[in-house]
Amino acid sequence: GSINPLRDIETINLELIFSDLEILERRIAKTTKVARNDKTAAKELALLERIKAHLEDGKPAKTFDDIQEEEEEEWLKSYNLLTYKPVIYAANVAEDDLADDGAANAGVQAVREFAAGENSEVFVVCAQIEQEIAELDDDEKKMFLEDLGLKESGLEKLIKASYHILGLISYLTAGEPEVRAWTITRGTKAPQAAGKIHTDFERGFIRAEVVSYDDLIACGSHNAAKEKGLIRLEGKDYVVQDGDIMLFRFNV
Repeated sequence: GSINPLRDIETINLELIFSDLEILERRIAKTTKVARNDKTAAKELALLERIKAHLEDGKPAKTFDDIQEEEEEEWLKSYNLLTYKPVIYAANVAEDDLADDGAANAGVQAVREFAAGENSEVFVVCAQIEQEIAELDDDEKKMFLEDLGLKESGLEKLIKASYHILGLISYLTAGEPEVRAWTITRGTKAPQAAGKIHTDFERGFIRAEVVSYDDLIACGSHNAAKEKGLIRLEGKDYVVQDGDIMLFRFNV
């Protein structure tokens, strides 16, 4: 009946570690059979034993750093261990703790400190409020959140945290038929971003016409942004930024 988020995290992590140990034990049994006559299998077996020892110490696979060769990193990824996956913690709080995003809540601070040590994400949510706004339409939801002094819902926080931890961003294309967001990996260059729409866009890429979402909204129109010099032409080496609105010029 007590509130102790670190205890709860430990309980869940132990369950995940037990599941991962089962996976490793099956892999070890399979690899052991061929390791005597196969040097590669022998190296993998040694890695499996090191990871197993790490898990048996109560540590998740994502904190395992005893990687000695590049191929060992690929092996570790291929095992699909649950404790190797990125994690987002949802800190469920009372309505009063939402105003300062849980800053004054000791439990939230404990989770944030723990998450920082393993490069995980944390967002604060009030499940009761989320249940209430789930039944509202968009306009009512916006008014409800404004009355509480909140800028975004828990779902929106989850989406942002998910994008951040997975290294994802979105750029936009806008035209008469529709405005659409395209999800890409952070660091993607313009031609590869164009390829998300169609391979011909990447193959025949010439340049991209770019304006940031914030600039376009502030100006009120594409023409106004152009008059202020906020629309620029970018070439093949341009790294796409989150919220870019892009028009691709290509020729195939």
